[in-house]
Amino acid sequence: MLEQMNHRDLTRRTALLVLAGLLGLPGGSPAAAPGTASAEGATVQDSQAAKASVKVSGTPAAAETEPYYGEVLEAWQKEKVQAGAGEIVIDAAAPAGQSDSGAFIIGPLEGKARALQWKNTGENWVEYRFTVPADGLYEIHVSYRPLPAKGIGGAIVWDLTLDGRRPYRETSSITLYRDWRDERPIRKNDDGDEVRPRSVEVPAWKQTALTDGGGAYGGPLLWRFTAGEHTLRISGSEPVALEKLILKATRSTPAYAEAAAAYPAAPAPSRKAQAEVLTIQAEDLLHKNDTSIKLFSDTDARTVPVAKGRITYNTVGGRRWLYHNQEITWKVNVPETGLYKLAFRSLQNQFAQKSSFRTVRIDGQVPFRELTAFRFPYASDWRGILLGPEEEEPYGLYLTAGEHTVSLAVTHAPLKPVLIGIEELTELLRTVEDDLRSLTGGIVDRNRTWKLQQELPDLTPRLEEAAKRMVTLADSLQEINGGKDSISQGIRNSADDVRELLEKVDDIPYYTDQISSMKEKISGFTETLLQQPLQLDELYLAPVDREFPDMVASWLSSAFGTAQNFIYSFDARNSLKNMDDRVLNVWVQRGRDYVDQLQQLSDELFTPETGIKVKVNLLPNAQLLVMSNAAGVQPDVALGLTQDLPVDYAIRGSVHDLSRYPDFKEIQQKFSPGSWLPLHYNGGYYALPETQSFQVLYYRKDILKGLGLPVPQTWDDVYALLPVLQQNALNFYMNPKDFTPFFYQNGTDLYRPDGMKTALDTPEGFRAFKMWTDLFNTYALEKEVPSFYQHFRRGTMPIGVSDYNLYVQLAAAAPELNGRWGIAEIPGVKQADGSIVRWAGGGQRTSVIFERSNKKDQAWAFLKWWVSDEVQERYGNDIEAVNGVAFRWNTSNVNAFAKLPWKREDAEVILDQWRWYKDIPNLPGGYFLEREIHNAWLRSVVDGLNYRTSLETAVLDIDRELRRKQLEFGFVDASGRVVRTLDVPAVKEPWKGVDPYAE
Repeated sequence: MLEQMNHRDLTRRTALLVLAGLLGLPGGSPAAAPGTASAEGATVQDSQAAKASVKVSGTPAAAETEPYYGEVLEAWQKEKVQAGAGEIVIDAAAPAGQSDSGAFIIGPLEGKARALQWKNTGENWVEYRFTVPADGLYEIHVSYRPLPAKGIGGAIVWDLTLDGRRPYRETSSITLYRDWRDERPIRKNDDGDEVRPRSVEVPAWKQTALTDGGGAYGGPLLWRFTAGEHTLRISGSEPVALEKLILKATRSTPAYAEAAAAYPAAPAPSRKAQAEVLTIQAEDLLHKNDTSIKLFSDTDARTVPVAKGRITYNTVGGRRWLYHNQEITWKVNVPETGLYKLAFRSLQNQFAQKSSFRTVRIDGQVPFRELTAFRFPYASDWRGILLGPEEEEPYGLYLTAGEHTVSLAVTHAPLKPVLIGIEELTELLRTVEDDLRSLTGGIVDRNRTWKLQQELPDLTPRLEEAAKRMVTLADSLQEINGGKDSISQGIRNSADDVRELLEKVDDIPYYTDQISSMKEKISGFTETLLQQPLQLDELYLAPVDREFPDMVASWLSSAFGTAQNFIYSFDARNSLKNMDDRVLNVWVQRGRDYVDQLQQLSDELFTPETGIKVKVNLLPNAQLLVMSNAAGVQPDVALGLTQDLPVDYAIRGSVHDLSRYPDFKEIQQKFSPGSWLPLHYNGGYYALPETQSFQVLYYRKDILKGLGLPVPQTWDDVYALLPVLQQNALNFYMNPKDFTPFFYQNGTDLYRPDGMKTALDTPEGFRAFKMWTDLFNTYALEKEVPSFYQHFRRGTMPIGVSDYNLYVQLAAAAPELNGRWGIAEIPGVKQADGSIVRWAGGGQRTSVIFERSNKKDQAWAFLKWWVSDEVQERYGNDIEAVNGVAFRWNTSNVNAFAKLPWKREDAEVILDQWRWYKDIPNLPGGYFLEREIHNAWLRSVVDGLNYRTSLETAVLDIDRELRRKQLEFGFVDASGRVVRTLDVPAVKEPWKGVDPYAE
């Protein structure tokens, strides 16, 4: 029976968190006042979060060898371990050992007489030996300078071991950040709109304390050293220069009252200083630590500078400044020494009624605990936020005359008690669901009656406990948030649903799916809670006795601004119908940043080379192409179309056959043969591949190692590891809609060679369908997984097949998993000769030339330029510089792919899998294939129909629709006689085009 934690235990945990803040632990805070965090990121709570994320998930202790930082710190507190004494300086240029001498250079660098230059090309390590004179807790500070990296350099993430082991799990994701600045001046396009600037690195020597890359702690990580000699090993893959490491005795951050009492007596400010309020435009930042933080254009009448109907980047943050540790720094010049107050013109309307939290630093330090997690409440419109415990009571900041910095960093520490509760509640509901499914056999039979008190006597107490926890979580979240929000209300509604189920206990087995949906809904709240968006227009620094300017537009100016914006809306400069016949008109179905970057690159490179002027427009929706065609308005070129659209348009004669060009064969060789399958129709090719997703196997190295499981190479290997996973309450992930690997790996094409019928009704096809459905019927894979990313991150699904999107999610938003996850080729089917076939699709974005264009040759020149090696590499690096690693350009051009900043070991896996890329052909009526195969899966997996009968039904329906469309487009006549065939190309061998790049 599941060991339960009662309602009182959860309340006690929250009390421990507040107590930790009151005791002044690093990262702690006192009980929240209005405008501050309610239960700040104390280390005890991180201990509990750690336990929730692994033990609650059912992962065995052996799978995770190191404890969490919070658990270790809690043990130190019980032992009453004191702070260390003094400082120990370690010369980074004198390592005791290193992995590869060729990766390190020792010598002078930018004002430092001696530095270790770590020019990484892969995973390397360096270690130091030093002697500590006294036992105690220390912080580790490092003096470092980021070095140029391949492409757009990312954060420097280290895996640290002390005396041969990690003292706690977080040492695998120690993060040092690069500093970035937006290019100035901001360029404008031909329409007068500003083009979002790219980020430029501003590398410099800096000294910082080592912190957790996950942003879950309020201060530097502490390290316990005993007196004597120690060895510290640093492993990493990002280039960096190191001057020294410093062990400093830890100190706690004081509360505001204590810090204010220690302020020196300030001289009376002069009349000039009294009259001056410093206003800093938030978009004019000094630097940021993540290229994902972007500028945004805002049309509010009070926002400075006023947009006036044009895109004007006058604010910063918003939905691109919401993840852990993302930090923005501004410079302020204080005229005179004295006490000052700080305010912000801010907007948080991305998530209804949800507050966002920021760590406030002055000159790189949190001045007092209340600023470790300051609350910015939700508001539907811009508002002024005073830095203080209450609206009219500011915190005083003692600043000396001269230059200072103000920094705001994202933190989610106040929400940790709720995150803990959600993890534990989800696990409790999972056990209830599992027991109900075991009882009912997974079948809801309303003709059967149950006596639940006899058959599952502990079920009712567990559901009552779940309802209590839901109420506690909703109350806690409401207090932390400063009011109700959709999440707290959703949790409270779930509590009502559970109570309603408990009114008729014996009917509960009929509602197992409802409990499952409730579990997934509550689990899904985690991702929203971790997102902390905030948009800023201005910062204000004023003497404490001076008034801030109005931060909200008056009623009159708002009305005037609304009227102006209404008038500006009639400006049709971006209208797709306004096309210039003198230029090449290109429509792009991507975001504004992609369009601006392509326009800039075309103006810089393509037009000077060819003399062809290009006008790039944003295509919001592909359906506009159909409507514009009906209206007689079409571009010359369209980019970013999904892979099904080119053939759909080709069937109707709307796009041009690119294979007519004499140099098409030369272009075709740049791309994998399987990527051309969706673009072929009736003997021609109607698009070029642009970007391409990939399917790979993601796995948690730590969990598989703890369970003693190898990375599976075949589906038989997957079957072998599933019992071990499921015995430990874990599972394998496979998207139920992804069927291509099973059919292609079993030697089954989806259509017959002539393209007139489906080829699924073959012995190989039935075997493939059975293999696919057996994973869910026989081997108990989850039929519905709302977020594999969250399950993978928590460890409940430590292995599974997914695509490019998961890769960038993990790379951008899961630093705590650094070194703990990897990718491999997807499982395949072993052949008689021992080789393994790993065919899989992925999905593409494509580019086309329209048949109505009178500039087809110019359009073809543009497309060849666009997909060329140099342009794809340059565009990929530029778009990542503007938007961060989450916008990694997944080009279909293998030559350009090899030059983009992928980790070497990951790039090799992706290239190896690329050999087996094979996507779905598009034929008239082919839309029925995916729909009916999925319907067949539902009939077999959900309804329990025999797999063969289910697939035969799908084949009949698919062939019927194919024949209907073939008749419509003249491939068969009214009597059913074949007039002409479609002749689908065959891809039977893995692509050798990756051989020069894949080891």
